[in-house]
Amino acid sequence: MDTITPGAFALLAAAALLVGFSKTSVSGANTISLAVFAAVLPAKESTGVLLPLLIVGDICAVLVYRRHAHWPTLWRLFPAVAAGVLAGTAFLAFADDGAVRTSIGAILLAMSAMTYWRRRKAARSPAGTDGEPGAEEEPGAGRGGRLKARGYGVLGGFTTMVANAGGPVMSLYLLSAGFRKLGFLGTSAWFFLIVNTSKVPFSVGLGLIDGPSLLLDAVLVLFVVPGALLGRALAHRINQALFDQLVLAATVVGGVQLLLLG
Repeated sequence: MDTITPGAFALLAAAALLVGFSKTSVSGANTISLAVFAAVLPAKESTGVLLPLLIVGDICAVLVYRRHAHWPTLWRLFPAVAAGVLAGTAFLAFADDGAVRTSIGAILLAMSAMTYWRRRKAARSPAGTDGEPGAEEEPGAGRGGRLKARGYGVLGGFTTMVANAGGPVMSLYLLSAGFRKLGFLGTSAWFFLIVNTSKVPFSVGLGLIDGPSLLLDAVLVLFVVPGALLGRALAHRINQALFDQLVLAATVVGGVQLLLLG
């Protein structure tokens, strides 16, 4: 990995801070980090550098929201996600850096569109209560629910392996399944901790995680934990509507930039 300039490192540090912040507060903020890492570093290598930082953020989120996970939903998703991860691994094994950069840009734009659609739909829906679905609700338990879980699972596994961008896909699934605030946060926290950890052997095998990338992670992780603490402290104080609009706008700009560079 080439020498990183002070300016580039400052961008990576800010993106790492945003990784921690997104895990305990506004999940959409993480898409900015994806664009920054892919723009500053070689696109394929950026996914390997970012993955350990995401896992640290996932651990922080699990420590905060661990009691609110809905495990039947997680077990329903994992087989399809595994298939998506394998497909993403095959793509990374044969794609060059330009193809990966273009793919990440396209994924970010697609995820931004899906996130915008989801929030518009949520704004028109009646507000629910906080908490996770109860046993009597069992979201997604029917045949249609299982098919939807498989579709979202494969797409989520592929996007998270190729670009670490499975968040919007899983957000759409969990919200469509009827999850509210705490259940959403707890289930997604455990989901990404397990899935991101399972991706490590594949990333090592592809050469995306190696000694130099881990040395960079050892420095950048110093920014992830403060970001997670900041996110937890500000989660109930920030104007989320305005912040989400800024996140979507920045993600679109980043995605277009990556498409142009690809």
